[in-house]
Amino acid sequence: MKKILLLLCFVGTISAVYGQNKKQAKKVTITGKVFEKSTNQPLEYATIIFQDTAKKRTVTGGITNSKGAFSIEVEADTYDVTIEFISFKSQEIKAKSLTKDMSIGSFYLAEDAQALKAVEVIAEKTTVQLKLDKKIYNVGKDLTVRGGTVSDVLDNVPSVSVDVEGNVALRGNDNVRILINGKPSGLVGLNSTDALRQLPADAIEKVEIITSPSARYDAEGTAGILNIILRRSKLEGINGAITTNVAYPKGYGISGNLNYRTGDFNFFTTSGYNYRTVPGNANTFTEYFNGDDPNTFLNEDRDFDRIRKGFNSNFGVEWYINDKTSITASLVYRDSDNERETSNILTQFDSDFNVTNVSTRFDPETEADKTIQYAVNFDKNFEESGHKLTADFQYESSTEAENSFILVNDVLAEQVATIEKQDRILLQTDYTVPLSETAQFEFGYRGNFLDLNTDYLVAFLEDDVFVSDTNLSNVLNYREYVNAFYTQYGNKINDKFSFLLGLRMESTRITIDQITSGDFDKKNYVGFFPTINLGYEISEDQSITLGYNRRIRRPRSRFINPFPSRSSITNIFQGNPDIDPSYSNGIDLGYLNRFGKLTLNTSVYFQRATDVFNFISEDTGQTTLLNGEEVPIIRRTPINLARNDRFGFEFTLTYNPSRKWRVNGNFNLFQSYNRGEFNGVNFDADNLSWFVRVNNKVTLPGNIDWQTRLFYRGPNEDAQNIRKGIFSANLAFSKDLLDDKASIAFNVSDVFNSRKRRSESFTDTFRSDGEFQWRERTFNLSFTYRFNQKKQRERNGRDQNDDDEGGFSAKP
Repeated sequence: MKKILLLLCFVGTISAVYGQNKKQAKKVTITGKVFEKSTNQPLEYATIIFQDTAKKRTVTGGITNSKGAFSIEVEADTYDVTIEFISFKSQEIKAKSLTKDMSIGSFYLAEDAQALKAVEVIAEKTTVQLKLDKKIYNVGKDLTVRGGTVSDVLDNVPSVSVDVEGNVALRGNDNVRILINGKPSGLVGLNSTDALRQLPADAIEKVEIITSPSARYDAEGTAGILNIILRRSKLEGINGAITTNVAYPKGYGISGNLNYRTGDFNFFTTSGYNYRTVPGNANTFTEYFNGDDPNTFLNEDRDFDRIRKGFNSNFGVEWYINDKTSITASLVYRDSDNERETSNILTQFDSDFNVTNVSTRFDPETEADKTIQYAVNFDKNFEESGHKLTADFQYESSTEAENSFILVNDVLAEQVATIEKQDRILLQTDYTVPLSETAQFEFGYRGNFLDLNTDYLVAFLEDDVFVSDTNLSNVLNYREYVNAFYTQYGNKINDKFSFLLGLRMESTRITIDQITSGDFDKKNYVGFFPTINLGYEISEDQSITLGYNRRIRRPRSRFINPFPSRSSITNIFQGNPDIDPSYSNGIDLGYLNRFGKLTLNTSVYFQRATDVFNFISEDTGQTTLLNGEEVPIIRRTPINLARNDRFGFEFTLTYNPSRKWRVNGNFNLFQSYNRGEFNGVNFDADNLSWFVRVNNKVTLPGNIDWQTRLFYRGPNEDAQNIRKGIFSANLAFSKDLLDDKASIAFNVSDVFNSRKRRSESFTDTFRSDGEFQWRERTFNLSFTYRFNQKKQRERNGRDQNDDDEGGFSAKP
């Protein structure tokens, strides 16, 4: 579209030059800006046309840049000036005398109700936008996640990795803050890992990778923030898409995102139901060092048969009170009903590897999760562009109930139940005021108020009656209240240099009420978190960014709860009530360059964290009877170590030689240094790790799209663990049908069934080798039908740079 508009302007200019038969007049420069009336956002590629008032023909014209600004040179004269943008009502100035350099002001274009009834155009390919404080990945037609989940999408985003257990890491650091539409969300609920595996991938519009968060964002998350933006349209009428899928191992689902706009109201929903079986397996072989006695050995085989089924919905309505004010009310509901059957076979060996004992443990667990969230948002745009006030209220209530009756050697022996109830309130307001055309000042408040109750029961069968074990069963009330204030100032100088400076203050109050033991503890601390984000545009295709920020990692309730929870009778997890928050300071230097069909996006970074959380394994000194024999119990617990230094380098290359072939690769390398001592044991460890991801998409004859994704995570180690490398490959094919209104896709996840975590753990008292596979190879077939939507073919060779809240663009 941009090329067509430029061509029209060029033809108009040529005709004006050869059509006018008069002496050369002096040249003047005319400037102005164009904005979308309902949002006050700048309109890029809006067209400005200058027409001869007498002959009514186009003399010259131009288009706006990403800031909605235009600067056009014309001959001094009188013109009819028209400002146009597709799907918006045009504005016209009649007989405007332009005899000197001047600004003709700002124009606010309103949406054209008739034009909006056309189809919505959705992106076909994934693009990247670079901002001072974030990178934005617009999720396009990624075949390998079609019919998949949000977790699958994140595993395909540069800088992000998802391990075999579904834990998300950013540049190898798992302390990531996950937001939905810029806020904590009920779609994530109590267990973000499980929730991300249930949200449909087709619901995502874009993912913001915020490695250098500005002061606007919570200081939580030392690795940074992942902000998942869900799809929402503002077109008149109804539009959206519905996807159905079937999978092997057995799975099926349906999901959709629909919008309906009429007049001043816009109704939207993102909903889905899925059912999937997730088989997995694990093996651990442990050697116990028994001092002067011969070493003994224990082999544990575990098989997991999981069934995950659930419904989730995000429904809401926007009311456009007037052109500049709107209220949005939304309701999030998530209801999942999961089942998991875990079979453990424990085999004991003596020093000569003779089998001395075999026992079995069967754990059939049921889990019911429910979350409901109410949210109201107020959005007010003032007359001046960029002058804005927003206010948010959000209330969320979540419950999670797990229950299992465990059989040992085929005999009912144990009951384990966990009931968690969480209430969370979010209050937030942000105010932004422009100080000039390039400068803005912003301040705001956010309050997060969390109440979590955990009731954990372990009971053993005695005389046909389950009796609670008071050494294991417990009730914990955990409260975390955070009040935050922030301010930030940003400016752009000489269209080259941009900066965004901010300061955030967070006051945290934590209450730990251990009902069972009667222990009560409070932790109060105040932190100041400065942020600095700088950007410099070397040329139209090159830019550099530099960011500094201070972050915090607060211990979760599970890290603090001193009562143990058991994954098996020989392994327990126990929280540490004395654990303190960890603080980090980080610096990030980024570089972006576009070489025609090749785009390079790279950065180097350094982070130093103090009082970092590390998980250690130690012998509790206690034993458990296993068929009459005593077996040591190993405890895993978090501690604060003194310091962690992390150096890293990453780059992403995108090569698009033609519309039928696109390749992108992402490489991350990070070196970590742990320095600390605990209970007289030195935990110093140096860890070099890396991962690489390559995506290749080709359009075959018959317009069949073929996409391949390869991923390899290099080996790494810490003070007690060595983890081996992991390789996986995904494969997908897709074909569009019904005049691009529908698509059918087939994909294979983990083609070689190789996505397994292999590790070694060692202490002075034992050494173990383990292998864990969370999900086996999966085949998936999906069908998508779009209502009033069509795919967007490549508009131009340049990545888009739309501006949005939270920072300045690094390019004009």
